[in-house]
Amino acid sequence: MSQRRRITGVVTSDKMMKTVVVEITRTFRHPLYGKVVHSSKRVKAHDDLGCRTGDEVQIVESKPLSREKRWVVETILKRQEAAEIVVEGE
Repeated sequence: MSQRRRITGVVTSDKMMKTVVVEITRTFRHPLYGKVVHSSKRVKAHDDLGCRTGDEVQIVESKPLSREKRWVVETILKRQEAAEIVVEGE
């Protein structure tokens, strides 16, 4: 097993070529006050699998691929179903 970090997140943008924006959310308790804190981080990841917005993916650390890309999409854990737009007739 490699020592690279693996993180799961949700794809928020797929408008770039072979690049997706993945939002990583983390929930933890504040060490002193005990309040539940929600934090999120957005990273760019290289995508050869064809991810779409809303997909849950697992990304893995890699060498720098460009100025901002340091992650690669490893697997798609859950696909987002295509939302059907229903227009009500009069």
